[in-house]
Amino acid sequence: MSKPRIVRIYSWEDLFRQRARWRGRGLKVVFTNGVFDLLHRGHLDYLMAAKRHGDILVVGVNSDESVRRIKEPGRPLVGEEDRAFALSCLRQVDAVTLFDQDTPLELISGLKPDVLVKGADYEEKDIVGAKEVRQSGGEVVRVALTKGQSTTNLIQVILQKYGRA
Repeated sequence: MSKPRIVRIYSWEDLFRQRARWRGRGLKVVFTNGVFDLLHRGHLDYLMAAKRHGDILVVGVNSDESVRRIKEPGRPLVGEEDRAFALSCLRQVDAVTLFDQDTPLELISGLKPDVLVKGADYEEKDIVGAKEVRQSGGEVVRVALTKGQSTTNLIQVILQKYGRA
């Protein structure tokens, strides 16, 4: 039986130090970000696609405060610690960190990933951090999303099946 892998939820400071170690070992670091509220098939497909672009997948997770500013009222449904923990348990994810800002620009600028991944629903010109990643020699990749799989759709299904409280 293989040894269990330990994934950490990193502070930015620890993540940036770890990034330097990964760079020293020649590992290709991929970064993506999101809310990841109510983890579903679309999230899993997306993270698997992101991981295929490098050796290490780092996921930035919007803090609860950040989500409250950028999403509809009532979100997030799942707290930041639980969302980060769930992601850290996935085989594809090597590191998780939280960010309080509305966008991950500051995090991306500090991490300097080799690859920045976002969904194909974004045009590259609209991807936060794309310019900075390209300027540091990295690449930006847009991956196809799984049709019909989103947290918003899942919330609608739950409301239809169980009624509005």
